Amino acid sequence: QVQLVESGGGLVQAGGSLTLSCAASGTIFGFNTMGWYRQSPGKQRSMVATITAGGDTNYGDSVKRRFTISRDNAKNTVYLQMNSLKPEDTAVYYCHMFYYGYWGKGTLVTVSS
Repeated sequence: QVQLVESGGGLVQAGGSLTLSCAASGTIFGFNTMGWYRQSPGKQRSMVATITAGGDTNYGDSVKRRFTISRDNAKNTVYLQMNSLKPEDTAVYYCHMFYYGYWGKGTLVTVSS
């Protein structure tokens, strides 16, 4: 059974930083594109960042130059380092595995002003 488990969410002041982790189990991690998405109440889920098996990255316009996605295939883990956080970054952040279409259950990030 494949599982994606996010961790690292919490409360942070505007301008601060958080690092999210997504640990995958039950599948071979290194061959899949991984992504982070987020969703706030009343808004559509949007792409935050993606990273291919080869390490190519893509970012949503609102997080470019602030967030960094990375992966450690040996640890079956993908990370999202979030810097210079803004209140509008407040959302539930979801880990996604492409090809299979798996989603984690999400971790809440709240940025106060």
